[in-house]
Amino acid sequence: GIAYVITVTILVFPYFVLRNHYGALAVTLMCAALLIFFFTFYFSVVKNISFRARFFEMLAISMGVAVLSFLIGILVRSALHVEV
Repeated sequence: GIAYVITVTILVFPYFVLRNHYGALAVTLMCAALLIFFFTFYFSVVKNISFRARFFEMLAISMGVAVLSFLIGILVRSALHVEV
């Protein structure tokens, strides 16, 4: 519930305050990495598992999905001739 709302707010906030979309993307990715760090740290302490392995696994998956989504967006924009 509330953790989801806070996380989404943190991730979309740069797009409201920065005019450069690529700058906002960079800030969002950094925020995502920090959020992954904090959630993974909490989870590793609670479950008594390796923080390092879990953090890099989650970071790789999240950043991979972000890059793939960004590339799909570029392809769709190019195919549909849409400029934002």
